[in-house]
Amino acid sequence: MKRRLVTSALPYINNVPHLGNLIQVLSADCFARFCRLKGYETLYICGTDEYGTATETRAAEEGISPQELCDRYYAIHAEIYRWFNIAFDKFGRTSTPIQTEIVQDIFKKLDAQGYIVERTIEQLHCATCGRFLADRYVRGICPHCGYEDARGDQCESCGKLLDPTELKDPRCSSCGSKPSLQSTKHLYIDLPAIKDRLEPWIKETSVRGFWANNAVQMTQAWIRDGLRERAITRDLKWGIPVPKPGYENKVFYVWFDAPIGYISITGNLGAERTSDWHKFTDHWWKKPDEVELFQFIGKDNIPFHTVIFPSSLLGTGENWTMLFHMSSTEYLNYESGKFSKSKGVGVFGTDVMETGIGADVWRFYIFYNRPEKSDALFTWKDFQEKVNGELIGNLGNLINRTLSFVSRYYDGKIPSGHDSLRDGEFWNTLREYESAIAQKLERAELRDAFKTIFELSSYANKRFQDGEPWKTRKEDPRKAEQLIHELCHVVRDIAVMIHPYMPTAAEKVASFFGLSIGSGGLSWMDIGEPRGIHSVVHSEVLFPKLEDSHILELRERYSGSQKDREERKSGGDAEKAVSEKAPKQETPAEPADQRFAKTINLRVAKIVNIERVPQAEKLFVIKLDIAGEERTIVSGLVPHYKEEDLLNKHIIVAYNLKKAKFRGIESHGMLLAASDTDSSGNERVEVLDAGDTPTGTRVVLEGVEPGETPEQIKIDTFFSIPITVENHAVMIEGKPLMIEGKPVKTSMIPTGEVG
Repeated sequence: MKRRLVTSALPYINNVPHLGNLIQVLSADCFARFCRLKGYETLYICGTDEYGTATETRAAEEGISPQELCDRYYAIHAEIYRWFNIAFDKFGRTSTPIQTEIVQDIFKKLDAQGYIVERTIEQLHCATCGRFLADRYVRGICPHCGYEDARGDQCESCGKLLDPTELKDPRCSSCGSKPSLQSTKHLYIDLPAIKDRLEPWIKETSVRGFWANNAVQMTQAWIRDGLRERAITRDLKWGIPVPKPGYENKVFYVWFDAPIGYISITGNLGAERTSDWHKFTDHWWKKPDEVELFQFIGKDNIPFHTVIFPSSLLGTGENWTMLFHMSSTEYLNYESGKFSKSKGVGVFGTDVMETGIGADVWRFYIFYNRPEKSDALFTWKDFQEKVNGELIGNLGNLINRTLSFVSRYYDGKIPSGHDSLRDGEFWNTLREYESAIAQKLERAELRDAFKTIFELSSYANKRFQDGEPWKTRKEDPRKAEQLIHELCHVVRDIAVMIHPYMPTAAEKVASFFGLSIGSGGLSWMDIGEPRGIHSVVHSEVLFPKLEDSHILELRERYSGSQKDREERKSGGDAEKAVSEKAPKQETPAEPADQRFAKTINLRVAKIVNIERVPQAEKLFVIKLDIAGEERTIVSGLVPHYKEEDLLNKHIIVAYNLKKAKFRGIESHGMLLAASDTDSSGNERVEVLDAGDTPTGTRVVLEGVEPGETPEQIKIDTFFSIPITVENHAVMIEGKPLMIEGKPVKTSMIPTGEVG
């Protein structure tokens, strides 16, 4: 058996991780726990990614040093992961001397092999600050959507990746001065020159290592579109110095040094365990014939792990342990849109710890909803339904009813069973389930394996129900004994199988039998064997039901952004000071469908004229007719539609949206369009079609009476109510949007979100 080296994407240090970020560290934890139970020698490495522009700018905004910022957030990250019971072998950080040593060594070897080239480029320079500006030190107007305060690396409004030179009316984010283009030199890794080594490795490993489909497609797209030289230096102070004359004022680009953090964190663990960290590191990272590397990341990080990091290793000419399996998930979206650390949108690790809901419950839902093959959506309603229905109603019910039956009717002693009554078909089915679960886990298909465990639990529940032991224990005692004997072993097996997913709950179930899991206790080898358990020491209900009032309160508490929540909290504190003696009345948050009826006014409109916005290559300016009323809106649909595709089309608009300016054009309203991501990682957009419905017609929710709505609402208010596409139907909390009694449907996009 080869040793298994497991890594998860290094979380960036400048904010608290949200549920979408946690998927990767939890996924790697689950897989590593499974490997240990199977007997593999396993090492799970992760840590905080600490260098780069985002850290430096955030520290400057807060008036502290980058090191102080990293120290603060490292402690927060570590606390969250401890709460989630993540069993790292080492959770380290990239701002260490060992990281500097390894990064500089890899760079020198790439340079010696001829894979580092120097290029002169035009870069924005601030005369007032006296420095070249890295991407996040530039702000300006987004060329795609017209947002007037876009960052130089990515627009926070439309999400498009940017180069600082693309921004219109750029300004220095530090002093506000207008920068000018000046020539400067940077170092690049010559990916085209490494391609002859990289491409055969990708073709062979992606098949042998059964990479996730999106990893294969995105990597192939990079190769197909042609590899380009990639800059590996930046004009910053916070980073690893470049060991080359003439580059004393530059550091390595964070995406060159960050993946090398996996190696340096292993080295730091070696420094803790042995007197020779180099030897310990080489034991894992220079033994490709003995070690398989499994990496768990989100799809936005795929090219860095399948192209750039492997190229950095291949280019050194050394015999590195290279990627074997790539487990790359799609996005987890939130009720009101995408999870976003930069915007503070979503449920964050610190939030989860304050909900009063146990870590294993959250682990259950994240794995049950893991976006393995397509984007997934977190909603509080679905969270409640899955927990109450599957975790409690299925799995918890099987464990409780089986073990309480032993305690009540057999004085805690598990019946030994009777060979003559042994059901061969049952044991064959059980082993088929367990074999399928193990095979899926070996391939890191974590969600599919998890759901198969719940299928097994459902099968066992049915066997309990059909067997009616409450009757047969009197009418046919031997038959009842055999049934309970078999079901106790199913519960024992399930305890082992859920241990990678819900370790605390699994240990508790094992303790009901007076046993433990791992480290001399139960292992995967015990699964499927009808032996080894004799009594039920005690049992109890594993998980409390999630009540409606609790879920409604949490949905309201974590709506909007982190900034919105702080403002609500501050406002609440002020009100409390004014009316301290007023009686307390708890008002539960209204469901999204009721808030929609009272807040959002959707109307049918006709596009009567459409033109491109001058000097804004992504924007249309659209003239609408809404029951005789003329309106103008601006929309970033140029990459997805031609003018003739939209002209005279009846669409749906957010009628009471507050006016906003884009590129100096006043936009009054917003057309609704569904979006998703195709298998190649490209965004698809489909404008909602209202057919030939008369303009001005109101769009309503099925079964919900539309109410009086405000004349104007903010865009944040609109997005606080999630509109999704499910099986081509446009929905809010499971209820379809309707126009004149007919549901609003998409034709191209089966599942996605609407905005």
